[in-house]
Amino acid sequence: MDHLIIAADAALRTLFARPRAARPCPTLPEQSTALSATEKALSGALMRVNHVGEVCAQALYTGQAFATKNEALHDHFMRASTEETDHLAWTSQRLDELGARPSLLNPLWYAGAFGLGLLAGRLGDRISLGFVVETENQVEAHLQSHMSRLPSNDHASRAIVSQMQDDEARHAVDARRAGAQELPAPAKALMRAAAKVMTTVAQRV
Repeated sequence: MDHLIIAADAALRTLFARPRAARPCPTLPEQSTALSATEKALSGALMRVNHVGEVCAQALYTGQAFATKNEALHDHFMRASTEETDHLAWTSQRLDELGARPSLLNPLWYAGAFGLGLLAGRLGDRISLGFVVETENQVEAHLQSHMSRLPSNDHASRAIVSQMQDDEARHAVDARRAGAQELPAPAKALMRAAAKVMTTVAQRV
């Protein structure tokens, strides 16, 4: 029952509350950001996708924490979720600064990601951790692609994305150390396809 309450609270906070970061938002103080209307629109679209990714991260980790019967692993997933809250807060703040809105489909993204996390958790702890590794690897590659697409003078967004990359790589390493099992190639391909749909739609809606 406690885990159910925690899962419900996490969903409500992610979707309806203003996220609060434990760490300051990454910045490049010596660099000022001045964007044209076109550059602002591009940055806003890309940061909306990144914000959706963080909504999904909250859901995935919460679903996996709910599914495991291993209390130590439950705590591992919840700590990762807390760290991802920083990313959620930073991307939300940056969307505001760019005059862009979050995805209108965030409740749908959250529900789908929670279901995936729950399924991964039901398949066993090592598979669940393997799911984390593959997810974080794909997210890290996705963020790298955004670094090449963001306007070169959007220093504020680029600082956030760079820090997110570092954190996602660390989460993958932590999951490997905790005993992650390598996922089969078809599962990885299916995850990439689902991520492609999400990122394409979220950039616009």
